[in-house]
Amino acid sequence: MSSSNRNNQIGPPRFAIAVHSLVWLAQSEKLLTSSAIALKVKSHATFLRRVMAQLAAAGIVETKEGREGGYSLKVPASQLTLADVYQAVRPECLVCMETSECGEVGKQLDTALEEIMNEAEKETLRLLNGYTLEEFMKKVDFTNFENECLG
Repeated sequence: MSSSNRNNQIGPPRFAIAVHSLVWLAQSEKLLTSSAIALKVKSHATFLRRVMAQLAAAGIVETKEGREGGYSLKVPASQLTLADVYQAVRPECLVCMETSECGEVGKQLDTALEEIMNEAEKETLRLLNGYTLEEFMKKVDFTNFENECLG
């Protein structure tokens, strides 16, 4: 995904970063450091570590500390759904605005938007649950992966 496309995406940017990171981990036969992954997904290493911490807390990746440390997949790509990934990195609130100081109308706007966003998220999860990471990866040609992405 190019950086210009990231501005047009639906859903949290953490999700796209998480999926890309998990693909690199699935394709790699060794541990990958946060710096190496961040370089590949065009993200700042600090932000990537926050995303990876969420994935680790959800039991999706394993971490190894220290000089020889890095990340690896804990769940096989064939068993990990994109819904699992989304839920691991989803924002705590879908409508993160507080407009109650605008009175009753502001409260109603918040409530109505939250209902719609919750419905949209349910549909998103339903769709994402239909894809494993492995199935998603079949949509990509990895012919030059070693040279382009791990080299």
